[in-house]
Amino acid sequence: MYWLFSTKCKKTLNKMKVNPKDWRIEQLETVAKQYGVAVRKTGGSHVVSDHNEWIELLCVPAHRPIKPVYVKKFIALIEILEVNDENT
Repeated sequence: MYWLFSTKCKKTLNKMKVNPKDWRIEQLETVAKQYGVAVRKTGGSHVVSDHNEWIELLCVPAHRPIKPVYVKKFIALIEILEVNDENT
């Protein structure tokens, strides 16, 4: 299912892994959509990401740039999807 990624999405995710600094919420949203992750903007100061294979929600402050800790959490959750996809 997740093999339909664009090359740009894969490159962006790899760049995030190498350097989790100075990313914007729009870039996380682009990668999230490629993995089927639902992104909610509630009008508040956070953006919430959710997927039915995740145990937890990811709430990211919408400040610019996003702090590296949130990018690392995002990457970890995306990697869960990749591992689950390989096992199916």
